[in-house]
Amino acid sequence: MKRRTFLSVLMLLLAVCHIASSQDLKLNDQEYFETQGFNVLVYNNLFTGGFNDEKTAGIELIHHGVRTAQGGAVRLSNTPEQWDLVPSIPTRKVNNASNSIESVLRYDDFDFESRVVVTAKGRGVEISVYLDQPVPTELEGSAGFNLEFLPSQYWAKTYLMDERINRFPRYVVGNTVTRPNTEKLKQYKGYETYDDRGTGEFIDVLPLETGRTLLLAPDEPERMVKITSRYADLMLFDGRVLAQNGWFVVRSLLPAGKTGKVLTWTVEPNAINNWVREPNIGFSQVGYLPSQEKVSVIELDKKAKPLEKASIHKIGEDGKTTEVFNGKIEPWGDYYKYHYVKFNFSSVNTPGIYYIMYGDTKTNNFIINKSVYDKITDATSDIWIPIHMNHMFVKEGYRVWHGEPFKDGYLQAPPNTDHFDLHEQGPTTDTEYEALELIPGLNVGGFFDAGDFDIETHSNISVVQNFVQTWESFKPLRDQTFVDQEARHVVLHRPDGTPDILQFIEHGTLNLVAQAEIIGHMAQTLSNSVLYNYHHLGDAASLTDGLPYNAELGPYEIAADGESSGVKDDMWAFTSRNPSLDLRAATVFAAASRALKGYNDDLSERALTQSKRLLKEATELLASQPQDSTGREWASVADISTNLQLYISTEEQQYKDKFQELLWPALDRNVSFVILTALHGIPHMEASYKERLRPYVVKYNEYIAGLEEDNPYGVPIGLGNWAGSGFIVNFGTTISFANEHFPDIIDANHAYKATDWLFGNHPYHNYSLVATVGAARPKEVFYGNNRADFSFIPGNVAPGILFRKPDHFENYDDWPFLWGQNEGTIGGNTSYLIFGSAFKNLVIKKRLDI
Repeated sequence: MKRRTFLSVLMLLLAVCHIASSQDLKLNDQEYFETQGFNVLVYNNLFTGGFNDEKTAGIELIHHGVRTAQGGAVRLSNTPEQWDLVPSIPTRKVNNASNSIESVLRYDDFDFESRVVVTAKGRGVEISVYLDQPVPTELEGSAGFNLEFLPSQYWAKTYLMDERINRFPRYVVGNTVTRPNTEKLKQYKGYETYDDRGTGEFIDVLPLETGRTLLLAPDEPERMVKITSRYADLMLFDGRVLAQNGWFVVRSLLPAGKTGKVLTWTVEPNAINNWVREPNIGFSQVGYLPSQEKVSVIELDKKAKPLEKASIHKIGEDGKTTEVFNGKIEPWGDYYKYHYVKFNFSSVNTPGIYYIMYGDTKTNNFIINKSVYDKITDATSDIWIPIHMNHMFVKEGYRVWHGEPFKDGYLQAPPNTDHFDLHEQGPTTDTEYEALELIPGLNVGGFFDAGDFDIETHSNISVVQNFVQTWESFKPLRDQTFVDQEARHVVLHRPDGTPDILQFIEHGTLNLVAQAEIIGHMAQTLSNSVLYNYHHLGDAASLTDGLPYNAELGPYEIAADGESSGVKDDMWAFTSRNPSLDLRAATVFAAASRALKGYNDDLSERALTQSKRLLKEATELLASQPQDSTGREWASVADISTNLQLYISTEEQQYKDKFQELLWPALDRNVSFVILTALHGIPHMEASYKERLRPYVVKYNEYIAGLEEDNPYGVPIGLGNWAGSGFIVNFGTTISFANEHFPDIIDANHAYKATDWLFGNHPYHNYSLVATVGAARPKEVFYGNNRADFSFIPGNVAPGILFRKPDHFENYDDWPFLWGQNEGTIGGNTSYLIFGSAFKNLVIKKRLDI
């Protein structure tokens, strides 16, 4: 009876799902397997280990337009964490004749190699693992083949393991055991992600289910996948047991003592018959000014036949809708995986509430009004930025965002430390402090870098510079934050009589000046000493125990006087000297000294003193480096801005001369990289400077024209492992300043393309990439320190639309844990602040219905 019931249920589900297109998987010219509705990528994106191993590599499944599975590879644990060992892929061979891809996977630490062969078999793929040598003894019971499935696409859906029906849990569940640390394999570079609290044991996850055939989501046609294992059991794990960013893991162990073909899976997806991806109608969720250009970019499946027209509908005060415009669709062409057309509805200019119809697809509503851009930066400046003020207690209404972090201060990082966040302490400390000695006075001011709680010095330098540029260019007097530096207390939405941006400049400068005065130069970072508190989520004040580490105490022991502890949780200062970083600091100190004059005169003087000192010392240090060193190349770019800022602060001719000496060759090399700094110099130079700059602005306009040909959105789209919102914010800022000074060359409409992109006119989906900014549909989840709550911090700007090789753009809005597409940074969000200010200034100056 049990088997008859199972078969009846399964047959019914398959009938409802219309399982199986008759179209078989084939290798395409992009070197992955493809059929309509399903793609299999085989090591198109490689594991890199450590900081960059973020669930975006291995064998990957793109199922009905969404990347639902990844990480397919021989792995060494049931539920791999970010810093677990990953295989290198020394070879990858594509064989069109056999419709297969073969890759070698290697673990150098164990001299262990396997070969994974993926072959198209009808509507699915066969994945086989081959061994030329048996699994090393120390990896027996650990080495297995894994494939990881995105929890948010599967939770609350059913699965069948053999004849047993279950449901994927919405929140992490599952059983674990503890095992002795002697059985735990080393992690990346010997780092440890788990604090065992002295128990000598680690947690290992037990499977939710075990069997030979796994059917995922038979109740959801777009996510249904069948996996069959020929030689070994399939085990299903919930990776969220160990880490909130874990995925559901399907795994089979490799057998001990065997060679040849040791494992074979068949992976068969459900590809819905005649499935065509729904059009993604891009538009600005914030809305439009009545007179601005309004162009929707519509992203289409390449098998979709473009329609001839789209229409605009207005929602009246009585709630009824009326079609007010329809217009022709203009073709643009193919861009990577999809086809693009455009719909221009610029003639719709009556204030009101509207939506777009393209065939049967209807967007949510948007607004046309004079004031749509008035508040685009308020959430960032009122909420996101003050929440990221380090060394402060931050409160909003009844909610405490965090207590005062790091009362225990910062210890000197030991020499020859290779840090998990890509920092290094060199062979010496470059300071007067011994290894692990407390460096007093550094726990003041500064901003959390991103979704973690360190102070990245280079980012904080950029942050203060962005604040100063915003202040000097636009003088925003907005006051919605109470800041008490003496009490180390911040309250949101409470005015205190001082413009918030001046207090932000002060807060950032306090930490940077403390570094210069106490260390003698700039630290690389003030960061975590151990990995298991680097990935801390929640209140920053609970990351450490607030007590300086005392080596004379036992582990976790607290001194009798309560003033120190034996807990190795203190933050470290990485102090190896970098003269290029010192030059950047000299730049920001010069700028901050101007802004703070009349508000905090003491800090203003200290900043200017450190600016001059660091400029002199860093210049001398750089002069001793080889001419072709990377440090000199990057320092030259930083030196341009440094000398401009020093000239603005001091009006000394030497800085002006040096600025221009460096600027023009840099513009000749790369105009788009330096043009914004050059534009910032116009108000402080003679008229001839602006005229000399003009041909470079013409050249930059040619770069803009090239973007119109490059992609359908007309903006610079990043294709790296960090999505491209930063490029687009910088582009919009440059357009805004260039249009101010050269309106006859640079068209202001290009700046609106930047806001359109940020607020919804982009690939994959049409959600606003700025948290809470968008009339109807901003993104709902972001990678912040509250990411485990599947929430956001208002005003956060997501990196955005992440490119996955060879042709897939994505931005998850149901899974916050991929930093490359969802993590806001203090540098990026303050760049957005200056862009928003410059853009609003452009709108006002152009008198577009304001």
